Amino acid sequence: MKPVEGFSKKSKEQKIAWLLETYLQSSPQDKKVLDQYLNQDDNIQKLHEEFSENTLTNFYIPFGIAPNFLINQKLYAIPMAIEESSVVAAACKSAKFWLDKGGFKTKVLSVVKVGQVHFTFKGEVPKLQEFFRSYLYSKLFEDTQSITENMQNRGGGIINIELKDKTADLEDYFQLYCEFETVDSMGANFINSCLEQFSKTLEREIQGSDLFSKQEKESLTTIMCILSNYTPECIVRASVKCEISQLSSDPKDAELFAYKFKQAVEIANVEPYRAITHNKGIMNGVDAVVIATGNDFRATEACAHGYASRSGKYKSLTHCSIEDNQFEFWIDLPISIGTVGGLTQLHPLAKLSMKILQNPTARELMEIIAVAGLAQNFAALQSLVTSGIQKGHMKMHLLNILNSFGANEKEKEYFIDFFKDKTVSYHLVEEELSKLREKA
Repeated sequence: MKPVEGFSKKSKEQKIAWLLETYLQSSPQDKKVLDQYLNQDDNIQKLHEEFSENTLTNFYIPFGIAPNFLINQKLYAIPMAIEESSVVAAACKSAKFWLDKGGFKTKVLSVVKVGQVHFTFKGEVPKLQEFFRSYLYSKLFEDTQSITENMQNRGGGIINIELKDKTADLEDYFQLYCEFETVDSMGANFINSCLEQFSKTLEREIQGSDLFSKQEKESLTTIMCILSNYTPECIVRASVKCEISQLSSDPKDAELFAYKFKQAVEIANVEPYRAITHNKGIMNGVDAVVIATGNDFRATEACAHGYASRSGKYKSLTHCSIEDNQFEFWIDLPISIGTVGGLTQLHPLAKLSMKILQNPTARELMEIIAVAGLAQNFAALQSLVTSGIQKGHMKMHLLNILNSFGANEKEKEYFIDFFKDKTVSYHLVEEELSKLREKA
């Protein structure tokens, strides 16, 4: 086996032929798998292939809907793209539970996004700081006017620029710490364009200034210019609230449920092993909506987990309180998403998702996504402190197990009935299916 040269320049057919010959023993079945996931509409297929590089086919995941979400007194059906069993079902369960209790309340707390110019400088720090305050700060805004004009017309733009001395952390390290408002766009391209111009301005103005020595000028080196996916000041809150008695038809059960639920959240605040799984469940709901709307779930994940660690210890993203007979459950979620630009307006299903959500603004979509995460966490904790997680999860997973055994429709019907009063397990399915097929 030899390394392949110029792979990206090959046609899709040539790439597939190389893959089949080199790694798949020219298997007709593997070729069929690649072919059957291609879109039959050539224009849509071409669109998908241009999203990425070296595309051979498409990878499908289920696209579902969770209806009956009452958010700020407005009813939503939330699109979710996810392959994990029970996630959409859990979201639906939470939506129904809170529907007659006032639904979900949301509020965007702030929308500041961050970008940084990272550079090194060997010279007098007070001199650099004074130069920044008295001259460079305004020049940075001036030199980016052509980039920011359209964003400013939409209500966004550069909010602030700060020179940060980071030499205590890393020798000679400084940064321009820049804050932005990008309105309905996620803003990565806008922010990065501004940052690159900041870098040019920084280098040009220091090189042309009489304030700095030749050695200081030569010491200035821009390392990189890039937005940060950590957005602790681009944050949304979603919450639910009701009287404890509304949590169950039995008053004793309601009080016990509220106590155990709150304790479950507190455990996630003090035990990182639990917190990771706790927050992963939140992100099941968050990511499903982020993917369905064509946004970046990797950035969302990184930011959320960074925020969960902001105290120096990894903690729960959700919170619970019980005061004056009131049960309240909420999430503060840092999230940077967009409703214009990127795949949100290119991917046909992403566009459809936006339409289903009644064409939300970026702020409204932040609120919807936070609700999906809160709903998912509520459903998970509700199961964990009552019947346990496996009962519902494994019933949803049953079809996956049966499909792995190639079960037909008649066999699937049999097992759905068989497990009505039993706990689903892979071993039990295998054992019972073997008996069933022996009788056939």
